[in-house]
Amino acid sequence: MLNQVEELASKAFDELGRVTDVSELEVWRIRYLGRKSSLIQILRSLATLPLKERRTAGTRANELKRALEDAFTEKKSNLERSLAPSLQRESLDITLPGQRVSLGRLHPTTQTLEEICDIFSSMGFQVVEGPEVEWDYYNFEALNMPVDHPARDMFATLWVDSGTEAGDKPMLLRTHTSPVQIRVMEKSRPPIRIIAPGRVYRYEATDATHEWMFYQVEGLAVDKNITLADLKGTLFEFARRLFGEERKCRFRCDYFPFVEPGVEVAIDCLACRGAGCRLCGNSGWIEILGAGMVHPEVLRRVDIDPEVYSGFAFGMGVERIPILRYGIEDIRLFYSNDLRFLRQF
Repeated sequence: MLNQVEELASKAFDELGRVTDVSELEVWRIRYLGRKSSLIQILRSLATLPLKERRTAGTRANELKRALEDAFTEKKSNLERSLAPSLQRESLDITLPGQRVSLGRLHPTTQTLEEICDIFSSMGFQVVEGPEVEWDYYNFEALNMPVDHPARDMFATLWVDSGTEAGDKPMLLRTHTSPVQIRVMEKSRPPIRIIAPGRVYRYEATDATHEWMFYQVEGLAVDKNITLADLKGTLFEFARRLFGEERKCRFRCDYFPFVEPGVEVAIDCLACRGAGCRLCGNSGWIEILGAGMVHPEVLRRVDIDPEVYSGFAFGMGVERIPILRYGIEDIRLFYSNDLRFLRQF
């Protein structure tokens, strides 16, 4: 037992001499002075020794315990003194100004989307949403574009399921948010006044002016005695609120299969004020959306009598708004996750 105590003493003091920091010192303390250390085990086993040997070994073991405790205290004090200058240099100066916290912000598309929704909500339109994976019926057929209709070529469609097997229905990623209008008219009776924001998908190559996924907002109003004048008044008010009180609007005939008549809505160029420049192609006007009076066949499909009710619909690309406002030249910047671009908004 006495030999064990001496071997333990030699090993403990040797390891203590190689300790260089406080964390290593704590490991040393647990190993040689902790409740499960070899020294404590020796002290607990003294009762099994003969009386004479017990006294000798016990005395030496207790002396070693005190010596290790003293050595531990001295070593800890020396380490703390040696670390004090460096700790003082690294201390926090609370008189210095705090570091600026980097705050997140809404994406420019989200900001524009919320602004558009706020404008139409203030005019009595309800915001509704629908599924992005849609049936062919809602995306095309119910909107006056049956199978093999040439207008389907206007939409480069991403098909999820072509519905080639018997009884299957074709399914796709919606190419516009107009299907939401059909779903609402199926379940609601006029008067109806809604806008439908959301993502839409097109199977086409990306370039500075085209993306395969982008946002649209489409609107619908159905009631008795709604005329093209109501459509023009609504969209003119929207343009003034979004682009400024001095805005001018132009309505020209255009074709969309689910409206009749259809119109293209343009505003006077933000850069040249109608004089003609590169941004507007020297025309003085910039197209912002398409619109028209809801086609009677669309109303009939949802069991709304076109002899009693009429309505107007419109649709716009959301990214086009900040592109016009801020002179952004590439739509791909909106989805590049480049913080240098996003932090400007």
